[in-house]
Amino acid sequence: MASNAQAQIPGGRMALGRISARAENVIFDSVNVVLMLFVCIVTLYPFINTVAVSFNDSTDAVRGGIYLWPRVFSLKSYETILIKTSAIPHSAMISALRAISGTLISIPLSMMLAYVMTRKDYVLRGLITKLTLFTLYVSGGLIPTFLTFRSYGLMNSFLVYVLPPAISGFNVLVMRSYIAGIPFELTESAKMDGASEYRILFTIIFPLALPVIATISLFISVNQWNQWFDTMLYCSSTRNLSTLQFELKKVLDSANSMSGDAVLAEALGSSGDGSSGRVTTQTIRAAMTIISVVPIACVYPFLQKYFVKGLTIGAVKG
Repeated sequence: MASNAQAQIPGGRMALGRISARAENVIFDSVNVVLMLFVCIVTLYPFINTVAVSFNDSTDAVRGGIYLWPRVFSLKSYETILIKTSAIPHSAMISALRAISGTLISIPLSMMLAYVMTRKDYVLRGLITKLTLFTLYVSGGLIPTFLTFRSYGLMNSFLVYVLPPAISGFNVLVMRSYIAGIPFELTESAKMDGASEYRILFTIIFPLALPVIATISLFISVNQWNQWFDTMLYCSSTRNLSTLQFELKKVLDSANSMSGDAVLAEALGSSGDGSSGRVTTQTIRAAMTIISVVPIACVYPFLQKYFVKGLTIGAVKG
């Protein structure tokens, strides 16, 4: 009897241990779910509230108290922005054009420089890497940059959006870290077969580097889409080159102005018929925010897997 009792004690302890471990897992999972739900609510509420305000009637929105859905549904703000004005649709087209063209120009140039920096038979690759890294810590300054762009004839030109930021030191170093992890024997065997450097780059390296290319493309396109400061500095006198974010900034500034509706009419390109008085800065601001966010929000889910993979693999292989 004593031996049987002793034999049962370890089994009982193991059962208690399993129950305790299971209880700890349940508690841990429950806390994680509660925390994640809280983070989701805190993250999504401002966006949902902005959507609700943008679809609410302008006069009713002034009263406040709009949270998760519009109190009085209205499309007047979107109608004013997209139909009754010419500045906003045109500026959205400029923003999209600079995001697409900036990405298409930057990716090949950055990739060529990153590929050169990984070539073991290139004697200056160490110097170029140090110079590229140096640009991350030291900037030329706003005034010298302005004078340089003016001397190159980039003022009030679309090229000022895509040429100066064509090569970024950060993007080049991320690409270099990823390309350095690709086996060097692949390029050497292709070179022995008579392939040129350009053919090796675009037929071997490029397909293998698609994750990091998607990551850098997302960086560049989002940065180009969100830019407004360069528009204010270099193209503020040319209305045809105004970007959507710059127009949004003018609307946001009008909300803090003493004559907000008047500034709003000027920012939206009102023709003076009084139609802009039917909307307020609050709903217009919310509607323009949604318009500027939706394109990136639609593209990001398709690039998310490449985004995560490109960063993690590039970091490990670097």
